[in-house]
Amino acid sequence: MTDTAFLGLGRMGVPMAARVAAAGHRLTTWNRTARPEAVPTGAVAAETPAEAVRNADVIVTMLADGDALHAVLTSPDGILAGARAEAILVDMGTIGPDAARRALAGCRRAGLAFLDAPVSGSVSSARSGSLLTMVGGDSTALTRALPVLEAMTARQIHLGPVGAGAAMKLALNLALAVTNETIAETLVLAERSGITRELAYEVLGRGALASPYVGYKRAAFADPDAAPVAFAVALMDKDVTLALALADQLDVPAPAGRAAAEVLTRALAAGLGGADVASVVGVLGAGAS
Repeated sequence: MTDTAFLGLGRMGVPMAARVAAAGHRLTTWNRTARPEAVPTGAVAAETPAEAVRNADVIVTMLADGDALHAVLTSPDGILAGARAEAILVDMGTIGPDAARRALAGCRRAGLAFLDAPVSGSVSSARSGSLLTMVGGDSTALTRALPVLEAMTARQIHLGPVGAGAAMKLALNLALAVTNETIAETLVLAERSGITRELAYEVLGRGALASPYVGYKRAAFADPDAAPVAFAVALMDKDVTLALALADQLDVPAPAGRAAAEVLTRALAAGLGGADVASVVGVLGAGAS
């Protein structure tokens, strides 16, 4: 049993925190906006990040971006103000390697260990505990944090020093953005050819391009307006922007990623920032005659 703090009860954070509590770890949660209904059974809610982490050996953050993490770390009532020395901060959001290294520097000054451990998978994967986590950081810290990570994720891949997990997540999400656009383009082309979206997706789901992503996005592509939002356009756009900035730093052309970014920009301009990424199918004109 590990004293754990979980900060960030969003779409992914809620089921992840619930699994930590269900595994028997002592859990304290915090969210920027109070959400009593989101606090897992057996956990307690804190009013500030400092209060949440005061007794924690492992601190998990699942926040929107690197700026949000930095604010929660360094504010007067933030993590660094309340955490005890030798605690481990595990950031599981998509923040990019630069933000991960900035967080590491702040943690080191306060005597904390830091891991960047973003995840791959959907909200349903978070509920079932089948997420994959990509870890950057010290192997000793990873070993200490492993009981908490194993409560939330099915597999943990240690990729190297801090920043490696964050970089891998950006590369992966760039591929997801391209895949998402490719699915939309395929459906548009099929529908313009007189094939129903349902039948076109049947081919996608059973043919050579079948993948977990194709499988679990089926309902969202079938009816983007009715399916619950799993991955919002605005968040995907944020991730792709970070990924392309990293590609520029490393002199990687990434033409497919840039094409996907252009479609996401169009989706944002159409007011779809809060919609699921499957809504790009409408931006590309699916169903038009």
